[in-house]
Amino acid sequence: MKRLRVMVVDDSATVRKLLGDAVQAEADLELCASAQNGQVALDRLEAARPDVVTLDLEMPVMDGLSTLRELKRRRPGLPVLVVSSHTERGALVTLDALAAGASDFVAKRSASGVDEARRFMSEDVIPRVRSLAARAAGVALRPRAPTAPAPVARASGRAAATPELLVIGVSTGGPNALEALLGALPRAFPVPIVIVQHMPTLFTRLLAERLDARGPLRVREAVDGARLEPGHAWIAQGGRHLLVAYSEGSTVLQLDDGPPESSCRPAVDPLFRSAARACGAGVLGLVLTGMGSDGLEGSRTIVKQGGAVLAQDEATSVVWGMPGAVVGAGLAEAVLPLPELAAALVARVQGRGPAHAERRTPGRGGP
Repeated sequence: MKRLRVMVVDDSATVRKLLGDAVQAEADLELCASAQNGQVALDRLEAARPDVVTLDLEMPVMDGLSTLRELKRRRPGLPVLVVSSHTERGALVTLDALAAGASDFVAKRSASGVDEARRFMSEDVIPRVRSLAARAAGVALRPRAPTAPAPVARASGRAAATPELLVIGVSTGGPNALEALLGALPRAFPVPIVIVQHMPTLFTRLLAERLDARGPLRVREAVDGARLEPGHAWIAQGGRHLLVAYSEGSTVLQLDDGPPESSCRPAVDPLFRSAARACGAGVLGLVLTGMGSDGLEGSRTIVKQGGAVLAQDEATSVVWGMPGAVVGAGLAEAVLPLPELAAALVARVQGRGPAHAERRTPGRGGP
């Protein structure tokens, strides 16, 4: 079995030791190099030949952003996992790193001891390292989904209605994918958009502000009771599920503190399920790049209620876990590269998509 090669770059000797030990404990991973700053990492890059790099952003000699840009210049396809501090400055620099080409990030937990720090490495960092390295090295972590979607069987037996609500689920690679997608939609996009991006608290507010400043749509972090309006997008708050409900003639947002699903909160499945209950066949779901299978069961509910789901294709996804699971289950109406998704969404909400029926009244989605 090919062992995936990991380089750890962090100015903390403790972090290098903990993460290096976590890597070495995995049968399919090996620590090919560690470095205490960016310059050392660059000096060791050619000899180490890593499949993935974990990168601290706050280091002496050469900071993480400068290191990242040089890594991407030398090895454009090399995945980089940013290990970020959970502060406002850390979140802002992390978003800059993602825009500069980092593949994903993980925010450091406050660890009260070595055992908790080890759990953070094994539960939060290692799965991301494995997924990113495997994709870059061409190693399959799961059976590949069909290259073309299977026919979608709708429980209602009818085609999907013209959408009245777009719900989006995304994880690894999401900030860049969302910026590209939302930036390509028209300012007058005729239906509301509700998004779950796997991110911790604080990061989601800063992401919403960045997307709002860089695209035509108004983008906000979700607040409880917000009334959904066309041309607006809402992003779930980190640490809380986001639901859609139909109340007194309006479709509104609800924040929920229920238990994590798929080890995530916010999670995509609760949003998709609630949207299907609130709007039935009027829901259009979109599953973008991401690790794991969050969104699969929610997509199943959307389709059963008569709605439709689109998925990002494998070639343009950073990790084809979430969309691949939906495609493999035969739930995707279409599987498209990221640059084609905006046009496809516009066509669907204008009733020009592949599955079009009469527009339905919101709020009657059934159980």
